[in-house]
Amino acid sequence: MISTAIRVARVGSAAELAAAVLMLAGFPAIMVAALIPSVPAFAAATAVTYLADHYLHRQGSYLINRLSKVRAGLSIRFLIRQLLLILLLARLDLANNLIFYGATACFIAFYGLQAPHGALVTLIRNRRRLPVATRNVDLASRIRIPDAPPFGLLNRSAEKMLHLDLAAVVGILVAASMDSATPGFIGIGVTIGLGSLYVLALMPYVRGKKIPPNADKVLAKVDDWLRDYKPETVLYFSGSKDSVYQVNMWLETMEQLDSRPLIILRERVILQSLAPTTVPVICVPGGVHLMNMDLSSVRVALYAANVGKNIHLLRVPTMKHVFIGHGDSDKLASVNPFSKAYDEVWTAGRAGRDRYAIADVGVRDEDIVEVGRPQLAPIQDWQGVPDGRMATVLYAPTWEGWDGDPGNTSLMLAGENIVKKLLKADPPVRVLYKPHPFTGTVLAKAGAAHEKVTALIEKAAAERAADPRFQADAAAVAAAKAELARIEARLTVLVGSGGGEKGDEAEATRDGVVDVARYEEIARLRGEWNDAYWRSFPVWEHRVITGAEPRLYDCFNVSDAMVSDISSVVSDFIASGKPYAVTDSAGLGVEEFKRQNTAVRAATILSNKATELGELLDAVRDPAGDPLAEDRVELRQYLLGPDEPTSIEQFNTAVANLAIKAEARNVGQESRAAASAAETVA
Repeated sequence: MISTAIRVARVGSAAELAAAVLMLAGFPAIMVAALIPSVPAFAAATAVTYLADHYLHRQGSYLINRLSKVRAGLSIRFLIRQLLLILLLARLDLANNLIFYGATACFIAFYGLQAPHGALVTLIRNRRRLPVATRNVDLASRIRIPDAPPFGLLNRSAEKMLHLDLAAVVGILVAASMDSATPGFIGIGVTIGLGSLYVLALMPYVRGKKIPPNADKVLAKVDDWLRDYKPETVLYFSGSKDSVYQVNMWLETMEQLDSRPLIILRERVILQSLAPTTVPVICVPGGVHLMNMDLSSVRVALYAANVGKNIHLLRVPTMKHVFIGHGDSDKLASVNPFSKAYDEVWTAGRAGRDRYAIADVGVRDEDIVEVGRPQLAPIQDWQGVPDGRMATVLYAPTWEGWDGDPGNTSLMLAGENIVKKLLKADPPVRVLYKPHPFTGTVLAKAGAAHEKVTALIEKAAAERAADPRFQADAAAVAAAKAELARIEARLTVLVGSGGGEKGDEAEATRDGVVDVARYEEIARLRGEWNDAYWRSFPVWEHRVITGAEPRLYDCFNVSDAMVSDISSVVSDFIASGKPYAVTDSAGLGVEEFKRQNTAVRAATILSNKATELGELLDAVRDPAGDPLAEDRVELRQYLLGPDEPTSIEQFNTAVANLAIKAEARNVGQESRAAASAAETVA
């Protein structure tokens, strides 16, 4: 029942649900206490609402956001408490007492202070919001960007200002209970004094040298940097916070380019969530600013997603434009008709080329280039289940998709069946469950299915831990956990002191040049963290894995087989050469399912009842008798291209070839312009 209430209220935990109930029930309790009247009851109910409200804000509760949408936002809740306090005084026959007039004047004056406070906070933030935000771009030597105001002044500023009424509220309540106005006026003085000091503390940051340069000057200095750096290849990306993984997957590839790379982002929220990188990054939210930016040295622009804002760069004729996507699968998104807007479309292997030919969406075959998948380099080849380790099966379903079609994911129709059969497998296997991060964002049913699968796995893990047949090397696990804690502590120090989030975006732009030595140490430690993570629990323990770490490819490497759906996850997993199964959730039938989806041609095809899972497990236990082993080798090359030359070498060659085409086009245009000018003069 509690879990249902949590889901309905859209809160994150039982504690958050309890806080929400206490806060919502607290206000009627305050009103009742004021009407009775009872100072102790009023004080108790008021304290509950203060504490619950503060807790929900700290948790970023969805309920808080909803309350603001129905005119019950933070400032209104404080105002209601203050009005009810005035009511309490009236009900206590203190309407003609000085404390009544003092309280009324205090709250009016206090709200009067909130206007300049809010205006100053907004002005400071607006003036410190530069037209661009950068990482790994040396602007500090070109332009003066002052330090941000102290963190405490602007962080949760409205909440802090409103909570200054606590002194007045406490003082007035004490005065009401003691029949003396002195404590009340002391509290009133503290509230008004602190509020005035807060406003005064903000004022220096809206004038003089504490103001960053104007937009035109900042943009001019960014152009100066671009002319000095002369970027040649740009990775362009626009999207929501949830789509940041689509650009993160290309960061390592950009770092390995032979040409000078640059990353252009369009949303600040993407920059804030971007993984660490040594590549220069410029975030340009304004379309006009981007179109006026000096990108004359760029010859190749790479696009990881088909979005409307791509047009702001696609309009530039001096560079060649390439759609590289963010995954290679048989989904319709992989053959989007918008792709014909680009000069070239790069696919992993021959399969991508054939998809466009079959889809007939206007992308010409001569405009398709096969470059492999550089991101797949970390995926290890399979040599069978290691001796002494239980076979591990990864269940990595995709999400329900924007259209909510039940056939998009196995989770709703087959998830429980798949997991139950894996958990009951004999000989036993270990189950890893890593759902897509978007799961449940469109359909509540998908979120509910995820919760059921999670509960099944966690219950099975607990039962296995209590089973004497499964013994853990307690010393080794403890040592791994200690190592994990050491690595995490060091990473916290490095990330916290290494150019992470500064006082604000302007400071991060000024100081956001990566320390290469620190960056390399972080990369090494993340590898060590991954190794320690898998050793920090028994090799037979079932596991639900959410969040960014461990990464999907790390899960691939510790698994011996995978169950998934039609998505780029399947194509990527094929790089490992391991057995895999794909669920025909739409019920197309084996032959039709294979005909429509190239990536499943070497897979065990599962119905929604998952009765075919035994075939997958047999292939894991006896690789020599696996009937699909040769098919996977052929499919791997068809989907992902040849192993030699390496994918990054293929990618760099494609970039170089296209840059030559762009340069040839530009030289031709200049020659024609010069000839035309000569004819005009003649």
